[in-house]
Amino acid sequence: MEGTGKILRRSVHTFLQNYQYFTTISASLALPFSALFLISQAFFLPSSSSSSPLLSQLIHNHFQALFRAAGFPTSSGFFTILSLKLSETVTSFIFTLPLTTTFLLIAKSSVIRRLAQVKADPSLPYSLPPDILSAYTPLLRTYVCGFLVILSANATAFFLLFFGFNCLEGFQLSATEHSLSSSVVAAVAYSMVIANTFIICNLALVLSGTEKHGGSLAIIKAYLMMRGRRATALSIAVIGNFALAATEALFRYRVVAPYHASGSFSLGILLEGCYIAYLYSVLIVLDTVVTYTFLRSCQVEDLINCEDKFYCQIQIWDATDEPYDNSLKNSDPLLNAES
Repeated sequence: MEGTGKILRRSVHTFLQNYQYFTTISASLALPFSALFLISQAFFLPSSSSSSPLLSQLIHNHFQALFRAAGFPTSSGFFTILSLKLSETVTSFIFTLPLTTTFLLIAKSSVIRRLAQVKADPSLPYSLPPDILSAYTPLLRTYVCGFLVILSANATAFFLLFFGFNCLEGFQLSATEHSLSSSVVAAVAYSMVIANTFIICNLALVLSGTEKHGGSLAIIKAYLMMRGRRATALSIAVIGNFALAATEALFRYRVVAPYHASGSFSLGILLEGCYIAYLYSVLIVLDTVVTYTFLRSCQVEDLINCEDKFYCQIQIWDATDEPYDNSLKNSDPLLNAES
């Protein structure tokens, strides 16, 4: 399996080869989603000029009440941060859902179809692929199924946490000296479950756009492809999410915080906000390119393994056949494209 560094280098090389297309067409398609997503971050910061409670604060209070009713140690920092991040995620999801299911998925479809067609014909013009809309429907179906999978993963993780903390309480181990260690274990377990779920769903989106078959089947295929490659996929996802999170923090520092301080937007703040939203769109496009490169690497490795297994079967069951010609493997256009 290719390492993280090699996949990132190939992804950046592919991005630069199609720089004009990705930074104009694909990034422009993702720009409305990026702008609305970053603007929704303003609802996560307290506003001194507003007397009404924030939507995220209301959701945060509901999560806190739910955790207390379930018997979780809400005094620990993990559950405080968890309820805050969940409230932010739910609020952002509500605000951006219409643009997520339209502009974001169309932008991803434009990236995936461009990469799929450029493999066959590198001299394609810088225009939208003709089959971009045909790939959008599988992406939408996979997105809906992935949303249900993420909900199921969260429900399962909360059930396991509820069961674990109640067992500790039953054994009278919920004292102060055990709360820190139990919170750390809960944080690690929850993070691993959710991180793997998000990675599988993100890989399934790219897979459905490549094969034009969406839904639960794409998620199952993505899960099978992840076997033995979780470390590489996790490291790639961490780098991509860190870049996106840094851009969100930059928007909060340069746009949202000055707005709350002055109570109004200046022309400079608006222009800087538009630039950061465009930068966020470019990072979304680059993340799609990295996921596509990782997917192709997995497919090529699986194809090579199938070739090797077929060769071993010939040697075992029919030793009188001609020796396997390795040039057949080199003649495969898929392998040549990925080598």
